[in-house]
Amino acid sequence: MPLALLALAIGAFGIGATEFVIMGLLPEVAGTFGVSIPTAGYLATGYALGVVVGAPVLAVAGARIPRKRMLTALMGLFIAGNALSAVAPVFAVMLAGRIIASLAHGAFFGIGAIVAASLVAPHRRAGAIALMFTGLTVANVVGVPLGTWLGQQVSWRATFAVIAGIGVIALAGVAALVPHGDRSPDTDAAATARSGGLRGELAAFRNAQVLLAMAMTVLGFGGVFAAVTYLAPMMTDAAGYAPGAVTWLLVLFGLGMLIGNLAGGRYADRALMPMLYVSLGGLAVLLALFTVAAHHKAGAAILLPLIGGFGFATVAPLQKRVLDHAAQAPTLASAVNIGAFNLGNALAAWLGGVALGAGLGPTSPNAVGAVMALAALALAVAATVLERRDKPARPERDARREGAAEPEGAAVGPGVSPEPPSTVRSGG
Repeated sequence: MPLALLALAIGAFGIGATEFVIMGLLPEVAGTFGVSIPTAGYLATGYALGVVVGAPVLAVAGARIPRKRMLTALMGLFIAGNALSAVAPVFAVMLAGRIIASLAHGAFFGIGAIVAASLVAPHRRAGAIALMFTGLTVANVVGVPLGTWLGQQVSWRATFAVIAGIGVIALAGVAALVPHGDRSPDTDAAATARSGGLRGELAAFRNAQVLLAMAMTVLGFGGVFAAVTYLAPMMTDAAGYAPGAVTWLLVLFGLGMLIGNLAGGRYADRALMPMLYVSLGGLAVLLALFTVAAHHKAGAAILLPLIGGFGFATVAPLQKRVLDHAAQAPTLASAVNIGAFNLGNALAAWLGGVALGAGLGPTSPNAVGAVMALAALALAVAATVLERRDKPARPERDARREGAAEPEGAAVGPGVSPEPPSTVRSGG
């Protein structure tokens, strides 16, 4: 494993910790600033919205900046936001710190995924992306429980100070270990020039496969969070767990995330679309079963890590699919897909709340998640059908391009070899 992947994973760990730890510290933060719990909840909402907005904005702003420099700048932004949160004198400053930190989230994962993929051979790229995202999953298993404990036992300010310190370590690692250019023949500058800058980055969104992959991200990953967002009331009201047991159930979910993320990256390198079929189909089935199993302690404990595993098995394949189909200008598309994960979270939380508000029962968000995952599976099938339909036309286009290039090569003159066909095609 390239050491640069470790630096990216540490950054992902810090980002994952700061995103989710606030959920366990809302009472302490609300008490400090004298606000209600719902008002304190804006610290989570503001972060999510900052990710959605910051991902494309910062990706565009940094389109012509070398990726290593951009990653270090993003980590500096992350450190500043968490440091501001740690010393915030009033709630508004705390909210500003959360938003500043969130702006780095989407662009860091988006650009980091491109860098991670460039560090290894093509047949190992999904696995490399998964290794970077391992930092995010480990944050849920270890970082969030420890951060919550530290905040409850010492101070929530100490939690955010420690997270800022993790950001410093990640920044140093990125600066020391991430290479200045891609391992491929193209450097960052060459890739940017080839993409045509912002116009080239935006052109990726004319590719139907890129849009389908992003829609799969919103629906598939959102399906997981339709259930997890309302896990606490579901486990206490339906399964009969004590409130204190929810933390350990979240640890089980996090372990499933960790294993599923690594498995998804490994098998996506062998067969990406079949991996998506299995993970999305399995997720839909598990969430449907969870509407019933969540009424029983044992059933909930067994299915929860499986839901986390099948849900996070989609992360690396979906991110790699976006990179594959936006290869000429991947920065903006990769960052926007990270925002799509958070958009899916927000959409699923809203739809799950609608189901609860309609009186459909405490496990009804699971049914919402199952429908979302099933819709994502349908999009995956549609993407494959479109891809197969498009393939027969490609050899004809390539042949026409080679045919058009032959007279040009013949006119070069005796004793001078024409350019090989591959060179001619790459310039077309």
